Amino acid sequence: MQTTQTQTSAYSRKDILRIAFPILVSILMEQLIGMTDTAFLGRVGEVELGASAIASVYYLAIFMMGFGFSIGSQILIARRNGEGNHTEIGSIFYQGLYFLLFLAAVMFVVTKAVSPLLLGSIISSPAIMQAAESYIDWRIYGFFFSFTAAMFRAFFVGTTQTRTLTLNSVVMVCSNVVFNYILIFGKLGFPALGIAGAAIGSSLAEAVSVLFFIIYTVRKVDCRKYALDRFHRFSLGRLRRIFSISFWTMIQNFLSLGTWFTFFIFVEHLGERALAVTNIVRNLSSIPFMMVVAFASTCSSLTSNLIGAGKTAAVQTTIRQHVALAYMFTLPILLIYALFPQEVSMIYTDIPDVLENTQMSVWVYCTSMLITVPAHIYFQSVSGTGNTRMAFIIETSALAVYVIYCATVILGMKPDVAVCWTSEHVYALPMLVMCYSYIRSGKWMNKSI
Repeated sequence: MQTTQTQTSAYSRKDILRIAFPILVSILMEQLIGMTDTAFLGRVGEVELGASAIASVYYLAIFMMGFGFSIGSQILIARRNGEGNHTEIGSIFYQGLYFLLFLAAVMFVVTKAVSPLLLGSIISSPAIMQAAESYIDWRIYGFFFSFTAAMFRAFFVGTTQTRTLTLNSVVMVCSNVVFNYILIFGKLGFPALGIAGAAIGSSLAEAVSVLFFIIYTVRKVDCRKYALDRFHRFSLGRLRRIFSISFWTMIQNFLSLGTWFTFFIFVEHLGERALAVTNIVRNLSSIPFMMVVAFASTCSSLTSNLIGAGKTAAVQTTIRQHVALAYMFTLPILLIYALFPQEVSMIYTDIPDVLENTQMSVWVYCTSMLITVPAHIYFQSVSGTGNTRMAFIIETSALAVYVIYCATVILGMKPDVAVCWTSEHVYALPMLVMCYSYIRSGKWMNKSI
């Protein structure tokens, strides 16, 4: 970070890219886990392709509770890092880790018990129901590993040591490709497990990821500086302090993915083919959206660091810099999607009828990203100010509009699947307006955490 800047600019584009690029690579590599599952299952069958969409988003909705807690922890870690209070970071990390392991155990038991009843009541196709349940039965073992990895990610992003995430993600994705190939198709003497093999492979890859984080932290990180080298007993008082920030991000992230899960359930009622098409568009959307997530996560962390360092005047300029950089990275990808929708869809399936129905949905999605880019970055900036309650209110309001629109249009009108994707516009626009207005108001400047 530059030490001599004007009042309204604390980071250059080079500074931002130095921090954001490893996050971008890591998130894209992590996203390749789901993309690998889809690419392999798209060669197994249309039912498996559609079921993996519902099952993976169902898993993600639960995971996002833990990830939301880690985001709140990341905000606190970044604030303490900006203040120079490094020894407090170790306590935040360990208290967060204890809680997330407990949450993983609870969600494992609850999901195991509730999923058959829940999925059976909302999925209309028996074939998709059976395949989705098979996936979830094995995928939930990943809670223990993915929640632990989320806390490591919070530490490395909050302290701006983001290069580690790239290395970790490469290891995880390579592991996932190998495990999936062996277990889905039955190689090296293993039985062909199909969609269950995809779930087992993904969970094993997350276990490898955690092992990498532990080894890297012990060998490469200055553990004494961050008080990671000492045992921290569980402290309800410290956990309560983390919860004052994390509670809202937990609920907000769960609701966000939960409502997206309802989108897939609504589409499933349009037929197995509509669901298969939607899964392909979901995976195509992953690359540009994860680019936005990388810049949004960086912006949240830098916003918290700036406020901790007393440089609130630089926050709005920093947000605008992130929006411009996010457009710079996403627009070329969207242009390729718009020009060659069927060709890029062939990455995920070779089923002709499914490919023919993807084109219009891809075009609709591409236009929605023009609003999603600034909306998501401004939203994460609101969280970065420490006012996670306001971020929760904003997203809940946007999600309410989104769900009403989806229920009215998808269930009421039963349109072509491309029309369903206009829901992304309906979600992003009110969020952008509300977040932009809040940041411009300056009401966040005196928020202490």
